[in-house]
Amino acid sequence: MTQAVTAAQPSPAEEIAALVARSRAAQKQIEHYSQEQVDALIRAMVWSAARPGIAEEIAQFTVDETELGNYAGKFLKIQRKTRAALMDIINDKSVGILEELPEREIVVIAKPMGVIGALAPSTNPEATPVIKAIHAVKGRNSIIVAPHPRAKLTNKKICDLMRAALEKMGAPADLVIGIESPSLDLTNELMQQCDRVLATGGGAMVTAAYSSGTPALGVGVGNAVITVDETADLNDAAEKIHLSKTLDLAASCSSDNSVLLVDSIYDEMLERLESKGGYLCNADEKAKLQATIWDAEGHLNTAVVAQPAQKIAAMAGLDVPPTTEFYIVSEDNWGPEHPFSGEKLCVTMALYRARDIDHAIELTNNIQSYQGQGHSCGIYSTSDANIMKLADATHTSRVMVNQPQAASNSGNLWNGMRQTFSLGCGSWGGNGTNNNISWRDLINETWVSKPLAQSKELMSDEELFGDIIEQLGE
Repeated sequence: MTQAVTAAQPSPAEEIAALVARSRAAQKQIEHYSQEQVDALIRAMVWSAARPGIAEEIAQFTVDETELGNYAGKFLKIQRKTRAALMDIINDKSVGILEELPEREIVVIAKPMGVIGALAPSTNPEATPVIKAIHAVKGRNSIIVAPHPRAKLTNKKICDLMRAALEKMGAPADLVIGIESPSLDLTNELMQQCDRVLATGGGAMVTAAYSSGTPALGVGVGNAVITVDETADLNDAAEKIHLSKTLDLAASCSSDNSVLLVDSIYDEMLERLESKGGYLCNADEKAKLQATIWDAEGHLNTAVVAQPAQKIAAMAGLDVPPTTEFYIVSEDNWGPEHPFSGEKLCVTMALYRARDIDHAIELTNNIQSYQGQGHSCGIYSTSDANIMKLADATHTSRVMVNQPQAASNSGNLWNGMRQTFSLGCGSWGGNGTNNNISWRDLINETWVSKPLAQSKELMSDEELFGDIIEQLGE
């Protein structure tokens, strides 16, 4: 009897090598596309996933698969955020000569990097593949998306839509490839074999990206701290803090994790937050909530991530009003012994009392020295002096002024920040960049230098060093 021979399963390295080969072949086909061709592709990619009917379908599909966040939040991201991201870059010049600096006789030319390896988190799996993909293709690259296993079907659905759109535009579908059966081994192999890693996800995965040996763009831990000072419009602040804290049930790392109220408006502002669905926990309720959100070793309980307040109440054994939308926990310290001072990824915020703006700055830096340094903070204020004092004295890459943090620091229609889901946190957060990562971070640049019409002359010592010569001596 003849025995059937089963073909050996490819190793993770072989599987990724095959995907990278396909991706690289597709990228070579658009390497010399014109600006108009490139921009047509990214328009088609966004339309394929964000058009009426499809956006609604993706939003519901994402919630059903991941059981994270809510329909309204997912719909905003896939329908509105992707459009805003496209609008933000559509008129950018990303092909050919980017800059001419005649005073230096310099010309800067854009070149693609090749294959971008992108990591997509389970908390934002609906818009992340689209936004990362259009930034990659804007730079005439291809992209391979490694999703979180909890969102693999969502990722496939979205990547398949973009692939079909690319083919209809006469471009290779393999400009966008999604890993359909994700695993840690495959993701690690992708990071080693691609040309640039674009990592958004948990701290461990971002650290792995930086350790992959491939040039990587990662993000630091989010732990947004928000100050409300005595000059703020309290109604506006309460409305926007509520929006930010409950958007997609706090799936974003930019959700307000700690809110600092200066002493003179503390009681009044707390009342405003409670009127927006905030529930102030007593000491017993705080202990129950802490035991639910973290385990004994301090690890975040993933079961609470991006879940409704009522579900968390049931898990923690809390008896709260049905109108409760988020939890407020009084805190006065920070660090691992005070976990509410860290990132929570759920509809819970720590509340601090600050004496004044200087104390708020001190608290912000202390809280973010534990988690979130370099990421972002915010302030509700009408005092430019307070705004600039906080911006100058905090270790942060972005300060959102009178804006809902989670909806704003990655770019929105009401501000000028670059639209992205990848926020550089600088050296404070262990990153190589502070900026909102976009297509400009996914290209190589060639600098063409011609001789100056007239050579520069070296300044005299008197002009260059001035009184330093006297102070230090000959």
